[in-house]
Amino acid sequence: MTPRMTDHFKRIGGAFQGLVTFETELLKGPLEHSLLHLVKLRASQINGCAFCIQIHAADALKNGETHLRLHMVAGWHDSTLFTPRERAALAWTEALTLVAETHASDDVWEEVSTVFDKDEVAFLTFAIGAINLWNRTQIAFRAMHSLELPVERAHAA
Repeated sequence: MTPRMTDHFKRIGGAFQGLVTFETELLKGPLEHSLLHLVKLRASQINGCAFCIQIHAADALKNGETHLRLHMVAGWHDSTLFTPRERAALAWTEALTLVAETHASDDVWEEVSTVFDKDEVAFLTFAIGAINLWNRTQIAFRAMHSLELPVERAHAA
């Protein structure tokens, strides 16, 4: 696969910095970074964005996530490795990433609203929107992923 454009972020000028600032502010919010890694990875899997899958798997590993849990993100429905909070976030991620199909159903909304407070739901929803934007731009421009992942941290469970 050949990249279609490699300077796309430079071409949008200050808008790119706005996106970076937005991501920085999301990280300052009330959500655990480990949860954000799972959400970003799951949306990227659904969208088929190899660039973002690699980035978010690598970031998660650097922050102590395990290979096993990362491998199981795609099968989280059938795995016991995820907390109720993570499961609700992953369900909301799928609902919003596939919004044309799901229309963000009330049952998933109830689930996410049960384990997250209103501020957290707002941050989670915007984080899901952000990763979907990144996925779409990286797919559109055929961004190439790295061929390496960092080594799993020894203390990660």
